[in-house]
Amino acid sequence: MRFLFNIFICSVFFSCTHNTNSVDVQVSDKHFNQTVYLNHSDSAKYVGKQTCALCHQDIYNTFIQTGMGKSMRIAQKKFSAANFNHAVIKDEFSHLNYTMFLIHDSLYMKEYYLHNSDTAFQFIRKINYIIGSGQHTNSHLYNINGYVYQAPMTFYVQKQVWDLPPGFENGNNTRFSRKIGAECMTCHNAYPEITMGSENKYSFVPDGIDCERCHGPGSIHVNKIKNGNITDTLKDIDYSIVNPAKLSIEKQFDVCMRCHLQGNTVLKKDYTFFDFKPGMNLRDFMDVFLPRYSDSKENFIMASHADRLKQSQCFIQSFNQVKQNALKPYTNALTCVTCHNPHISVKTISHEHFIQTCLKCHHAPNKECTNKAYLSAKKSNHLNQSTDCITCHMPTSGSADIPHVSIHDHYIHIPKKNLSSKKETKKTFLGLQAINDSLPDKNTKALAYIYQYEKFDAHEYYLDSAEKILNASSINDIKTYFTTLIHLYFCKKDYIRIIKIVQNIGVTEVLNTILNKTSYNNTHAWSSYRIGEAYYQAKQYKEAELFYNKSVNLAPYILDFRNKLAVIQMINQKISFAYQNWRFILKENPFFVSAYSNLGYAKMIINEPDSAWYYYQKGLKYDLFNEPLLMNVVAYFMQQKNTLKAKEYLLIILKQNPNHTQAKQLYEFINKKSF
Repeated sequence: MRFLFNIFICSVFFSCTHNTNSVDVQVSDKHFNQTVYLNHSDSAKYVGKQTCALCHQDIYNTFIQTGMGKSMRIAQKKFSAANFNHAVIKDEFSHLNYTMFLIHDSLYMKEYYLHNSDTAFQFIRKINYIIGSGQHTNSHLYNINGYVYQAPMTFYVQKQVWDLPPGFENGNNTRFSRKIGAECMTCHNAYPEITMGSENKYSFVPDGIDCERCHGPGSIHVNKIKNGNITDTLKDIDYSIVNPAKLSIEKQFDVCMRCHLQGNTVLKKDYTFFDFKPGMNLRDFMDVFLPRYSDSKENFIMASHADRLKQSQCFIQSFNQVKQNALKPYTNALTCVTCHNPHISVKTISHEHFIQTCLKCHHAPNKECTNKAYLSAKKSNHLNQSTDCITCHMPTSGSADIPHVSIHDHYIHIPKKNLSSKKETKKTFLGLQAINDSLPDKNTKALAYIYQYEKFDAHEYYLDSAEKILNASSINDIKTYFTTLIHLYFCKKDYIRIIKIVQNIGVTEVLNTILNKTSYNNTHAWSSYRIGEAYYQAKQYKEAELFYNKSVNLAPYILDFRNKLAVIQMINQKISFAYQNWRFILKENPFFVSAYSNLGYAKMIINEPDSAWYYYQKGLKYDLFNEPLLMNVVAYFMQQKNTLKAKEYLLIILKQNPNHTQAKQLYEFINKKSF
């Protein structure tokens, strides 16, 4: 009866599905790198994992229990791995405190600040999504009118502790403003529907990585089956859907490396994080760079599985053998799926399974293996983690980028002896390496160094390397690498150089010809914004407004662009346009504190202090430590001759940032002078 019921469900679904004409394909299976899968076509659509479940129920049932299947879900207690009876997180740098609590089945987070043991400030947000399978971490996201941000609390499952999320530590707490953009969302989830012209606004957010991330969009396959076109996959390959096990070894790795190769990702020109499909070459869409240091063999980051595995002799020798077998390049190769079945949770796999995988090639410990307890453990049927291959050759340790987490290093190697006696040496930067592409182009390499500076380590030599790689000396070079050069000199704060580039080409040509594309990556919108900022810094406000306006036209939902446009409109005496933009921002995101701060300042300029104080209070309600807002509040109380209140808010600034020069000078001035 269950079988008949499933067939009935499939029939109902198929009868409602748009009829895409199936195509018969005759493709040789001798050289898989020449294969074109039907679901690589732009006409192929994603159908969702529930559709796959109609015919693949057993696989679906086990897959949704895997780390991928549980990678992103709505924030309810039943989906959380966290312990809610916990101590408060205290950020010693910002002096802010955090706690997570439940109201019925929903998660809420409270941020608060204590002054003389009293709560001087608190901000509560409902959590909308849990990101992370719960094997290592649960982090938390919230949604405001489709804009998705990360909240500043993570539960670290292995140690059962709450702490700040990775990247929020050591004075880098961005509170509730870290945007969850396409790069993050498309690795931790199935493909969402992102709003064009935004960085983090979504009209649909799925609930976890789905079948189609590894198999490609399923609409053509569904309609092929509906039309009775069944392929015997024991004999032939079904080219309506990708089976990664039938791909070449390189393309198998590309499927996994799309997300299990964390690093400095640079998209190729005009491509987005949504464009790669399984069975394609990842290097055609993006290159992933990692910095190489003299100690890179010893240190690794969390999602570096593919990079580490590819450095192993187990992989290298296997790959060299596979290259000689052109007829079936996917057989007998060491890949991720040699050990891992992506349809089954690793938690349900016995440790013995992984040991037996090693023994398929290594029939017994070799002469160099010092763990002689292995054989006796096998005989006594008491094999444990202290007596197996993995403990020595894939040791567990913390990653360089995620605290409170231990993972197996996927660099399979013979452990070095006498490590304790080895003297520590200063690591040397050797360069950035594109892990998935041996020949990245100049623009891609330059962007990799710019991103490394901007996102990871702000060392000037990264920018110098980018400039040297581009070596843009002619006007043709400047046009070819225009957006990259603007990005480079923006990071260098060389605003005069940016203006000269624009003037050499011509403002009109730059606005109307070069910066004319709307895209999910917002490349041209960002270039417009950076040029606008260069003119703003040079106090050329008319030109600044032109380029800020262009950035907003190209990306209307990047609210920071619109905020800066409104500021320049106020300077240029276009007050009604500025108000309109700030109101748009607050309608989109009522917690956008800079808009309240700027609206209050604008009201002060036109001598409406009561209205100014209204907006300042709204801003302070959501962020007591926003320095521009606090300085505006100080100016308000100075204008009101209320020096006690002015000093109170100056002290808030100085407690958070003792080196705030303007606040220190003003505080000293108030102490010396009476009003």
